[in-house]
Formats: sequence, C-alpha cells, structure tokens
Amino acid sequence: MYVQPHIGGDLALLLGVAKRLTETGDVATEFLNTACDGWSELAATLDALAWDDVVASAGVDRATIDEIARRYARAQNVVFSWTMGITHHAHGVDNVQAIANLALMRGMVGRPGAGLLPIRGHSNIQGIGSVGVTPALKSAFFDALQQHFSVSLPTSPGLDTLACMEAASAGRVKLGVCLGGNLYGSNPDAAFADAALGNLELLVQLNTTLNTGHAHGLARETIVLPVLARDEEPQSTTQESMFNYVRLSDGGPRRHQGPRAETDVIASLAAAVLGHNGHADANNVIDWERMRSHDEIRQAIAHVVPGYAAIGDIGQSHEEFQIAGRTFHQPKFATPNGRAQLHAHTLPRSTVNGEELRLMTVRSEGQFNTVVYEDHDLYRGIDRRDVVLMHPDDVAARGLADDQPVVVSSTTGQMRDVRIRSFADIKPGNVLMYYPEANVLVPRTTDPKSKTPAFKGVAVTVTSDVPAVVTAG
Repeated sequence: MYVQPHIGGDLALLLGVAKRLTETGDVATEFLNTACDGWSELAATLDALAWDDVVASAGVDRATIDEIARRYARAQNVVFSWTMGITHHAHGVDNVQAIANLALMRGMVGRPGAGLLPIRGHSNIQGIGSVGVTPALKSAFFDALQQHFSVSLPTSPGLDTLACMEAASAGRVKLGVCLGGNLYGSNPDAAFADAALGNLELLVQLNTTLNTGHAHGLARETIVLPVLARDEEPQSTTQESMFNYVRLSDGGPRRHQGPRAETDVIASLAAAVLGHNGHADANNVIDWERMRSHDEIRQAIAHVVPGYAAIGDIGQSHEEFQIAGRTFHQPKFATPNGRAQLHAHTLPRSTVNGEELRLMTVRSEGQFNTVVYEDHDLYRGIDRRDVVLMHPDDVAARGLADDQPVVVSSTTGQMRDVRIRSFADIKPGNVLMYYPEANVLVPRTTDPKSKTPAFKGVAVTVTSDVPAVVTAG
C-alpha cells in the first residue's frame, strides 16, 4: 500500500493512524500499562483531535487512514523504518516519537520480529553519534570520558552547527576547524552561510575530496588540508553500518604523496597547541603521541562508549560485531525506570498560504552528500539539477508549461531560470528541488528539540521568469 502525505504531513498521518487504533480498540493495553509511561496522556490527546484537522494537515483522506490502521491492527510482526524525510522538519523529533508511539501501542518493540529501524546516513554519521556527538552529551558517556582520561569536562552549554554559524556571523567565533564535510554546502540559507563563514578570521578544513566549500564561504584565511580516504589509510579503521554492525576496513595504498591520516593531523595539532611534544604530563593528561595509533583510539572507545566494548581488539580479531543494547527482545528500555516513554503531540501548523507550495529538497542517486558526481538523477529520471519538479495539475493551474524557466522564491532567497519538470509522482501542492543547490531557498528554521535544519516543508512560490511588458502611457 503506497500512501503519500503532504510534505510535512507525516505527523498528522501518524497521529491519525494512532487515533483510529484507539477508536477500534486495537491497542496492547497490558503492554502499555506495564512497559510504558504516558499512555493516558497520549490517549487523551488522540481523542481530542478533530478528524477534519487531521485529514487536512496530512493531505490523506479518512478512508485511507482507516485502512492503514486496519492493516496494522491485523499484522503480527511490524518493523518501522524511516529516513531523513522524517527528520528534516521543524517537528522531526515529534515525527520519530510518533512512529515509536505507534510501535508501542501494539507492543511492536522489545520482542523478536518487530521494532524500530532508522535508516541513517553513511558510516561517519553513524559513528559520530555513537561516540557522543549529539546535541547534549549523554551522562553515561560524559562520566566515562572523564574517568577514563582523568579530565574534568566543561559543563557550559555548547553550540550546535547552526548556532556556530550564527556566532561566526556575529563575530563571537573567530576560528573554525572542520573535520571533513562541507559546512558551506550543507547549511540552509546559502547566502547567510557564505557571509557567516566569510566573517571568520581562520577556517581550516580537513577533506578527502574537493567540494563547493573550498570555493565559497571562505574566511579571511582558509587552509585546506587534504587527508587520506578510508581505503588509503596506513592503519585499519572501523565503520558502523545502519544496522548497528561495526566492521574493520584494512585501508590500502595512497593515491597521492602528501595527504596524511586525519587522526595524525588532529594529534599533531593537539600536540602543537598543548606543548610538551604531546606526551601526557601534569598539564596535558592525554598523550596525543599515543593517540596517533588507531588501536589506541579503539581501546579508548571500548572503555568510554556504551555497547562498544568489542571494538577494543577488533584490530587483531577482525571480527564484526553488533553494538550491544540496540537489538533487544525484551520490553526493557534504556530509560531511568526501564519503561518506554510515550509522547503526546499536537498537529503542526501549515507552512503554506495561498499560492505557496511545500518544497522538499532531496539528493539524487549520482551524489554523495553535497558532492554531485553527475547531473542525471537515476531515481526520478531527471536529466538536470536546475529544475523544480511539480505535479502537472500545479503546472497547469499557474498557466506554466514543462521546461519553462521560472522563478522560485521563499522568505530567504530566490532562484531564477529554474526549469519546470512535470512530475506526476509528487503530490499536488508540493514541489521538489535538489540539495544543496536549493539551499538558498531554505530558511534557518530548526527543530527546537534536535536543532536539525528543516530542509523539508519550505513555503515557496513558483512564477514565470518572463518579465512583464511595460508600455508607455
């Protein structure tokens, strides 16, 4: 069964399915009462929702929502899976919580053959989250880090990525050090990102591949340090799969002379800044010379990161392992009281008015993050990237035509000479453009809970790019 809500209508659809389950009584009441907290509050919130509001917000009719609920109620084993289309919203965390609510309402978590499966990004995205790079450092990780390295970590609030950009724009941050990635190309509001990075005194970028961030968003002084890719590393490295498996990569021969391993560069910088050749002493408790060794780093991870004990000897064993605690077949949850936490939500406000359309920025098959390798999009059969994909009804309603140059505008920016591509697979009232080119249209709106920029659900207008003819009176 294929169902397509409005861009940003996922939460309303999920709430509608949950509401219908409560109406038909297809909920695991005993499980909810014994293994979960918050069921009475969630049930009351769902009961108070008006069906007309749910349908309008979701963009999915009542009969379809009822059918989804009916099929779910009949299923014996269900795995819920989602990608960035769920998380790249101003209410992305609410979306994920609503998915978890649905799973918990029928006891589809904490037993074999059921559960929650986020399809996350590449191994770097997996790994940085696993080793603690989250909006707030988890207490277990924080305590273990202090104990293992005998350090006292700061407790003052840090800055997420967009907050760093805004601090750079305001002159409160002077130096940026980027470990991979493309900070210019991956940020919303491209004009702001360019100006913010340009306000830095020094920007240092460690990269394996050239990207647009090496030509745009340059600081007063920008240094690009090429580093070795994973398959060029002289030491073995590890990668984490989207299914929570960690495996070893043996590396290989370097393509060019000059680039160094990223860990070697970081250890050298730390040693130079902290002095004493990077060796541990009373003023420098971490021996940065030893941290050039990947085995040494993995030993630290094994002691500090929950579930990662098996990584300590993977350099010798070469044995793949699944991270402990992420696959579980008993309803015992990683919360202070061991019970799952249900969350009640309200319907999100509509992002569009009048002639506006909901924009979703997406990637193509021929790109890796912000690096675009080819213009052709195999996924959608589109031959170029300077396009806006619109439903044929929306094209006709605006008196436009396929391949016509148009202006796409938002509250943040404008793109001219964009070509229309009629695309019947998108829902009327919604449009699609390519990331990162369309970042100029994406405002600096973030999910208040995760600080993730809302690359989906942007209100835009699409108008003819032909200037009006003015005649002398």
